[in-house]
Amino acid sequence: MYASNPTPEIKVTAARTTGDHILLVTFSTGETRLVDATEWYDSPAFRPLQDEDVFENFEIDHGVLTWENGDVDISPTYLYDHSYEYSTIR
Repeated sequence: MYASNPTPEIKVTAARTTGDHILLVTFSTGETRLVDATEWYDSPAFRPLQDEDVFENFEIDHGVLTWENGDVDISPTYLYDHSYEYSTIR
């Protein structure tokens, strides 16, 4: 990236859980991508999310997914970079 060509900040615009600690996340790019949250669980910061009830109780705060009243959050850029393409078959 060059300073003269800034890239827009990616934000989360919508998300929903699908079970088994998987999220479908829609980004400000318009893409909906699949996120496997189990990949984060080696980090102590994300251990509370191993509880499915906690995991499913997220909020989107200014484009960032948060849990536990904002005590746990994850960068939208990280989410995007560590997610998988997702498309529905019509």
